[in-house]
Amino acid sequence: MPEALAEDRRARESEHAWMLGRFVVPESKLDEVGEGGRELSVVTELGERAGAVLYVEGAPLDEIAARGERAKVRCGGARIPPVEELASFVRGCRERGLVFKATAGLHHAYPTAAGEHGFLNLLAACVFGDEEDALRAPAGAFELDERSFRWDGREADAAELARMRAELLNSIGSCSFFEPVEELRALEILA
Repeated sequence: MPEALAEDRRARESEHAWMLGRFVVPESKLDEVGEGGRELSVVTELGERAGAVLYVEGAPLDEIAARGERAKVRCGGARIPPVEELASFVRGCRERGLVFKATAGLHHAYPTAAGEHGFLNLLAACVFGDEEDALRAPAGAFELDERSFRWDGREADAAELARMRAELLNSIGSCSFFEPVEELRALEILA
């Protein structure tokens, strides 16, 4: 926990701190976080609680929606879901009007040779549909700048991206902050 807190502090002091959301902490380690005004997501036996919102993984999407909760999907870690499974999850959430959070393994903008999913690919799947194609799109397939996010002749402006975040893909979680930032810099998406 001390290393994670030091890394979080470094991220909050960086020029890209605007990309940070909540610090995720297991309920059993809450006492190690201390004070400091940092917004937390607390992982309990029920799921991950972010304020009044509970993100649940592993339960049927219909049950999560019926309880008024949000869904959570792991994109890596001990198991990387195949493209078809992740695409089906995204479609299922879209069809039910269910907001979700994606975690684990989303360190890279594009898919890796090891089969890891790209966070830009997941964003495209949520914004544009065509989930399998978006999740498989190769490096360089997307353009993202202050004006819009673009793929395959389609474009989503800031208002559309904000709507998608409110209605479908709320956030991504990653144990690394600087790895995705450096990758976005290398792609010249971030300065």
